[in-house]
Amino acid sequence: MRRRITPFVQLVIIPAAIMFTLTAFTLMRSFPQEDLKGKYKYKDFESALKCRSCHPGIYEQWSQAMMSQAYTHHWDEIEYFDLAVPHAEVNPALKGPVDGCNGCHTPMGYMEGTMPPPRPSEKSMANESVSCEVCHLTQRAQTDPPFNFSYYIVPGQTKYSGRSPEIQSPAHKIVQSDFHRTTEFCGNCHNEQNPYGIWVKSTQMEWKEGPYAAEGVRCQDCHMPKGQYQLALMGKTYDDARLHLFHGAHDPGKVRGTIEVRIEPDMRLAEPGETIVFTVALFNQKTGHKFPTGSVEDRIAWLDVEATDAKGNKYHLNVDKKGFEGEEYTISGDYLAYQDMGIPLKIKDFKGVQRDGIPFGNRIFRMPYFDEQGNMTIMQWNTFSQGVDYRIGPRETKVEKFTFRIPYEAAPGAMTVHAVLNYQLLVKPVADYLKVPSDESAILMVNDHSTRVEILP
Repeated sequence: MRRRITPFVQLVIIPAAIMFTLTAFTLMRSFPQEDLKGKYKYKDFESALKCRSCHPGIYEQWSQAMMSQAYTHHWDEIEYFDLAVPHAEVNPALKGPVDGCNGCHTPMGYMEGTMPPPRPSEKSMANESVSCEVCHLTQRAQTDPPFNFSYYIVPGQTKYSGRSPEIQSPAHKIVQSDFHRTTEFCGNCHNEQNPYGIWVKSTQMEWKEGPYAAEGVRCQDCHMPKGQYQLALMGKTYDDARLHLFHGAHDPGKVRGTIEVRIEPDMRLAEPGETIVFTVALFNQKTGHKFPTGSVEDRIAWLDVEATDAKGNKYHLNVDKKGFEGEEYTISGDYLAYQDMGIPLKIKDFKGVQRDGIPFGNRIFRMPYFDEQGNMTIMQWNTFSQGVDYRIGPRETKVEKFTFRIPYEAAPGAMTVHAVLNYQLLVKPVADYLKVPSDESAILMVNDHSTRVEILP
């Protein structure tokens, strides 16, 4: 399905787009003050396994988090080696941005400079992903706002920490860093601008624009909660130690309950043929940024409402349209998308795959990404524009209505109407086509709620 562009907008953007295309990959990428690509060698850094000898608990927390898998995770490997790298081979102007993927997925690999880095199966230090050294050698951000691996790192025995050291480690020097207590520290990689100047990731900026920033509730407060813990074998136990959980989108326990869901009817008694309007309220009571966030091009959350009559017959309810611009991308249907995958896959006239992969008529909470041809894309480096942002902001409530005419064949008695908010890290048709392991497209239930109406004979 193509995105509609009005004649007026065409008059404005087409001449600009011609000029922009000539310079997009040379001028729009704002490098940090000092680009660290190729500046160091792997031997300049220590392995996380060495850190484990003194910080076993912290190491185990990190090893279970996506920070330790940012380069080795199956979808990241497929996306990078099967889509991004081949795309840069077809279009050499993309090589710089594609190399830049490694600036956040394997910072040590990026600073070592061999592009692309060895595949995960080769077990190089690129597999360290976002390791202890990466975070605890970072001194500051080099851009404002921080984005695209804007960290400034110098290898060595001086490690930086948000906590002021009471004693010095025998293995390295510890320097207290106020920067580690800021959200800008996270923004170094959780904000991303692509070659077209599009903010394809903006989690830290979403936080900054939301209510939690004004209250001083930072990324670390939710993703590195404080607890009683011994940070190092030779150290003391702190009551307010920062746990290195980094739990987020890939943690079902973190996703569960993020959005509260409530459904109610406008009447409780109805005869077959009568119409009931069900209202669903979805309140984001848990995230300091929008939901979904991060790799928004991949992710969808959708509201599915189903009625079950007294004999167990099931009826799917379609969401009522609101009429806002771009709404067609927020209601599931039978559309093809992601045609630009055919470029790196070298498939001529690739027709794409099914856009949503979920039951038709459901409300989707997403922000679509489009390529230059106006087709939806999951390749953030190829994103030319973005559509309507219909995600759920922090402390925002979305209200959706479902107008349902009671079928004449509905059994009399209690009818249960169930609303469930589901979430996927990667839309299933893309995952299936690229043979991504099924856990990346598994359906995670965020929350649900049910109500009842009585169907009269």
